Amino acid sequence: MDEDFRKAALDYHRLPRPGKLSIEPTKRMATQRDLGLAYSPGVAAACMEIAGDPSKAYEYTTRGNMVAVITNGTAVLGLGAIGALASKPVMEGKAVLFKKFANIDSIDIEVEERDPERFIEAVAVLEPSFGAINLEDIKAPECFEIERSLRARMKIPVFHDDQHGTAIIVAAAVRNGLLLQGKQISDAKIVTSGGGAAALACLDLLVEMGARRDNITVCDIEGVVYEGREVLMDPYKSRYARATNARTLADALPDADVFLGLSAPRVLKAEWLPGMAPSPLILALANPEPEILPEAVRAARPDAIVATGRSDYPNQVNNVLCFPFIFRGALDAGATTINEEMKVAAVEAIARLARVEASEVVAAAYGGQAPIFGPDYIIPKPFDPRLILEIAPAVARAAMDSGVATRPIADFGAYKRELERFVFRSGDLMRPVFAAARNAGHRIAYGEGEDERTLRAVQTVLDEGIAEPVLIGRREVITEKVRGMGLRMDLEGSVTVIDPGVDTELTEALLPIYEAKVGRRGIPPDAAARSLRTRPTVAATMLLETGRVDAAIVGGTGEWMTHWHQAFDIVGKRPDVGRVYAMTGVILPAGALFFVDTHLLVDPDAEQVAEMTHLAAEQVRAFGATPRVALLSHSSFGASDAPSARKMRRALKLIQERDPTLEVDGEMHADAALEPAIRDRAIKDGRLTGSANLLVFPNLDSANIAYNLLKAAADGLQLGPMLLGMRKPVHVMVPTTTARGIVNLSALAAAHPG
Repeated sequence: MDEDFRKAALDYHRLPRPGKLSIEPTKRMATQRDLGLAYSPGVAAACMEIAGDPSKAYEYTTRGNMVAVITNGTAVLGLGAIGALASKPVMEGKAVLFKKFANIDSIDIEVEERDPERFIEAVAVLEPSFGAINLEDIKAPECFEIERSLRARMKIPVFHDDQHGTAIIVAAAVRNGLLLQGKQISDAKIVTSGGGAAALACLDLLVEMGARRDNITVCDIEGVVYEGREVLMDPYKSRYARATNARTLADALPDADVFLGLSAPRVLKAEWLPGMAPSPLILALANPEPEILPEAVRAARPDAIVATGRSDYPNQVNNVLCFPFIFRGALDAGATTINEEMKVAAVEAIARLARVEASEVVAAAYGGQAPIFGPDYIIPKPFDPRLILEIAPAVARAAMDSGVATRPIADFGAYKRELERFVFRSGDLMRPVFAAARNAGHRIAYGEGEDERTLRAVQTVLDEGIAEPVLIGRREVITEKVRGMGLRMDLEGSVTVIDPGVDTELTEALLPIYEAKVGRRGIPPDAAARSLRTRPTVAATMLLETGRVDAAIVGGTGEWMTHWHQAFDIVGKRPDVGRVYAMTGVILPAGALFFVDTHLLVDPDAEQVAEMTHLAAEQVRAFGATPRVALLSHSSFGASDAPSARKMRRALKLIQERDPTLEVDGEMHADAALEPAIRDRAIKDGRLTGSANLLVFPNLDSANIAYNLLKAAADGLQLGPMLLGMRKPVHVMVPTTTARGIVNLSALAAAHPG
């Protein structure tokens, strides 16, 4: 890694507090009674229940949702045997992935023990504490015996992800790659570069799925694994020793249908590729540099399908595609192990997901570009929101069918709905938006280019590959601030700086267009010229209007309404809407809530409430989420005949007439919108399922107060305001918008520019 990235990584781990994990209580502890229930004497009741029936631990403790990530630090990433303590950042990171992708609580445990038997003893005695064990970064061949022994001794899943997680993704890629190439796995000739834990686990799973051992040739650092070889051999590798005259990778490759690389950079040479079978499948999975680069494969073998471990190429083989969701399904079914049937079920779920047509929700999550099964899409993308919804139930069902589930799932429909509610919580809301933005390649103009928040955000936008930034401001001021803040952006390359007061050629080209737009709005020609030179919102929005950029982020200083009017005078509203509205999101640990209208329309009528609801629902769908709409009021389902209550009741009728499929109800109290139990007590024929995520208010005061109050009280991350109904994508920031908020708005603008 380069020095700048290294420093950024160190700051990420160090600030604002060391590490990537913390422990948060799940129960209230505000009174003496709470303390008595949580600890002595109340805790004794739970202890005695578990003593009488050990399965009650899953009912009264976190065990059923707790995974231990355990290592001895003998094979950490590509760093080797750096030791248990030095491996801790990696293990913390794995624990974070469990939480973020599958809502599984996880503790990292680093054991300083190289002796396999002693390590096995150390792990085995932890069984009462956890629902499953994830072994990580343990070197071969010891990892095989460690996992085998622990699986035999422990009655909870023990899973070495370096082996089996990689194997599951590879098997899914092979399944779909061979399908596209018109080949059968039983006929495929497979050659590997790499004879370690991951490679052997991949081969074992492929054999389980129908590959023949006599069609497999393993190569490692010593060459081909052949019968009679003695150097660098062990019982696990010996299972794949073949009677063959081939001694090198080049010898083994002719007529191969599949190359599987889990070894080192540049070991596969382009000149060897013509000798492979027609339409080969090449999985070059060494990281960060693969065994061969995809462009070299395409030049030598245009008929090949290529997968790597990297995110900047198609078909990324990444363990995060499966391990969180396999554990999710195993834990939820109370599995005593993760067996071959469960692994194969995960393979088939992943492979099937790549083949099925993407739903509208998934297409929206990826900026409207639904992935299509083909040579550049043989496995799902890591941020596909459907992964947990497909893999976890498939694994749970396989656990039940194979007889290892102790808590079988009775209603898989309800189970999938529960998983779906988790998918779009917190940062999960933005993950697919970021992925879509990276694929779009759009340019964004930032009106306040001299603002330090903007500059920090733009650095992240560049690092994440979200967009090509265009900064509006004085070139010398921006240059000095970038230098003083230690930012890495290239103001002569990756970032464009436009100074309207100096770049007269550009302003002269824009001025006639701007004059035509505002000349009949009380702005004479001399004032128009002055505004274009001195008001960055005007300049940024004119760049958008004339097609020089694809989106604009403006405001953040001074009066919000001033920036709004400047932008609206230039861009205007969509021709199919009556007004423009503002929606603001608040991202909370428990999920995201959207509030409308928070900034523009002081007292909308029923027709406008209905229109803003439809536009807001459209925007929520753009996040890949299903809108569940609550029309809020002081009145609860007809309890008041006040004008505002009557307005919300009429709005409900208008909304339902226009879109009968939209999940919407009201008028209702705010607590009823978020708590189904409260709503059910008020009315029995409610149209909402679960908690609402889109809250529509009777007037601007209530909407603005509500979102600001919740944001401050719950330490929520603000998203927006997002302008609904604008003809082109422009977002006006409020003064409290943070750098991270600007990054989120940038991703939103780049992912959904029109």
